[in-house]
Amino acid sequence: MAMMLEKQGNPLILKDIDIPHINDKEVLVKVIACGVCRTDLHIIDGELTNPKLPLVMGHQIVGKLVKKGKGVRDFEVDDLIGIPWLGYSCGSCKFCKTGKENLCDHAKYTGYSIDGGFAEYAKAHHKYVFKIPKNFDPVAAAPLLCAGLIGFRAYNMVRDSELIGIYGFGSAAHILTQIAIYEKKKIFAFSKRGDEESVKFARNLGVYWSGYSDESPPKKLDAAIIFAPAGELVVSALKVVDKGGKVICGGIHMSDIPSFPYKILWEERMIKSVANLTKDDGIQFFKLAEKANVKTKTTIYKLDELNKALDDLRQGHLVGSAVIKI
Repeated sequence: MAMMLEKQGNPLILKDIDIPHINDKEVLVKVIACGVCRTDLHIIDGELTNPKLPLVMGHQIVGKLVKKGKGVRDFEVDDLIGIPWLGYSCGSCKFCKTGKENLCDHAKYTGYSIDGGFAEYAKAHHKYVFKIPKNFDPVAAAPLLCAGLIGFRAYNMVRDSELIGIYGFGSAAHILTQIAIYEKKKIFAFSKRGDEESVKFARNLGVYWSGYSDESPPKKLDAAIIFAPAGELVVSALKVVDKGGKVICGGIHMSDIPSFPYKILWEERMIKSVANLTKDDGIQFFKLAEKANVKTKTTIYKLDELNKALDDLRQGHLVGSAVIKI
């Protein structure tokens, strides 16, 4: 069984499909859990314009390896496996050759150009999956495969900073905050005006300050990371970062950034985006997540409740991460 997207703009449909066939370089995973991501909404809404259709979405997959191809040497049957967004890179373009496979000209993506994990089974190329630490709960680990990894890549861009703002305190933010606090950073959490639950959630995680995105923090920030897909937050963040500060856009899609006066960019402030992930990101991240004892807050849905989970995410009714448990 799988939840299928047959046409962008329409709800997903529960269908009986065949178990995927694998080639010599692939693994077959019996899905245990798959996280729900805002990228899934961007696919449904047509903001990401070229999905494979019909499509099994879902790119935060945790499951048990049940079959492997003849060429797979780095995993064994019964391993707990994580499958992320980046599902393939060519290995030969200028980006792949310099360790930047996240920018590959010919990349394919799980749950977008490759069928994903909102199903009982999923397959993946063995070079683009991760072994999940044995002490991790599969449901709790699912959000780490995108929210965690993208948050970590964004964090690496500002890791030399001490005072870090995070705009949009959802799935990625609550994972990243735990890692940053473990590394003795001061986190300033910004939530949408009126979202008191997220403000409290951030405070309970031990952030230095928690408030709303239209507020100014008590100190100038060294850097800011934006997870909410709202372009106007780039301007808000530029206004509160100090000279030489960085503003990192952590989403795959964002509304247009409004015009702003040059003076808030001047003094060597920088705007930068994050795209996908690399294998090395994942290796580093899971080691650090284990050391920092990262805990995810999850709301669990059944497979046939996926449309409700997506709607709850869209409406801002979630604190932490939505996870489909198969």
